[in-house]
Amino acid sequence: MGQSDFLRSIASAKDRLRRAEIELIRTKELALQNDMAGAFGTAFAFEAEVEKLALLARSIPAYTGHPLAQEKMDAVLQAAFPIEMGYTQEGWFCLRIPALLPKKGNGSPVYIQQVLYPAMGRFFQGKVPASYSDCVLIYRHVYDSTRPERAWRDHDNIEQNMVTDIITLYLLPDDAPARCAHFYCSAAGPADCTEVYVVPLEQFSSWIYAAFHDGLKEVTLYENRA
Repeated sequence: MGQSDFLRSIASAKDRLRRAEIELIRTKELALQNDMAGAFGTAFAFEAEVEKLALLARSIPAYTGHPLAQEKMDAVLQAAFPIEMGYTQEGWFCLRIPALLPKKGNGSPVYIQQVLYPAMGRFFQGKVPASYSDCVLIYRHVYDSTRPERAWRDHDNIEQNMVTDIITLYLLPDDAPARCAHFYCSAAGPADCTEVYVVPLEQFSSWIYAAFHDGLKEVTLYENRA
């Protein structure tokens, strides 16, 4: 990677930053005009631009050619985007991602992959992962309770395949429909996040009861499955 690649990535980031600033200014102007429907659209346009800018920002250090660029970037991502995982007392595997997954066609899940894959590698280092067959893979999209419900996303508009692929690599024989059912739901919470559960099929009704009776709040996660 030469200096020209480095300078091109800086120029691209500068252009993306300009676009994000334009969308942010538009959002503020529409809000001041009490056009919240318009502000809603431009706010998401701002979000999309910032997501793309973040992806560019993560690539720029590597273009310097520094031998520790990737190692340092991994450390920054781990600190800025702490992912929790472990087993519940019931033996369910739970993954907590401190963000909503991006919308299809309007963002990229690459930044989550960059954090999730090494995080799961660190968690399972020296351990034999549990193997779940005949299970339910559950995506629970938690929205900040201050968000209006109209800001909640349709489940089929959310990028999930990449997360599923990484979980399958460690915990599932495969994610084929005959072996693994999928379930999606949304809930209000203290902050935006995505929770992913792997639950044996025979315990799915217990998970449903817990989810809809506040039984998933402040659940302790353990290093090993009971």
